[in-house]
Amino acid sequence: QVQLVESGGGLVQPGGSLRLSCAASTTIFSLNAMAWYRQAPGKERELVAIFTNGGSRNYAESVRGRFTISRDNAKNTVYLQMNSLKPEDTAVYYCNAQYYFLYETRHYWGQGTQVTVST
Repeated sequence: QVQLVESGGGLVQPGGSLRLSCAASTTIFSLNAMAWYRQAPGKERELVAIFTNGGSRNYAESVRGRFTISRDNAKNTVYLQMNSLKPEDTAVYYCNAQYYFLYETRHYWGQGTQVTVST
């Protein structure tokens, strides 16, 4: 089992910045991918950014150019740097770890951290 502990959420003004952190209980190198999802009230959970162990990064079109996913393997930590935040970014953000085993993908989730963008 993999435990993921998130931190860094909070209230920020539009145009501001915030950095989320996700500390894993295992070496993230042993996992196939780390990702960030978010879920706003009344909406489905959506993928925000993903970082594979091969070094590939993908972003949702809505955050491309504003958000950056990064990882520190020595600290077993994944980050999401969020710049130029908009009210539409308000959501609960979830850290996600993925492990590919045979034809199955196992998902592990953080507890979620609230990000609110408002004046």
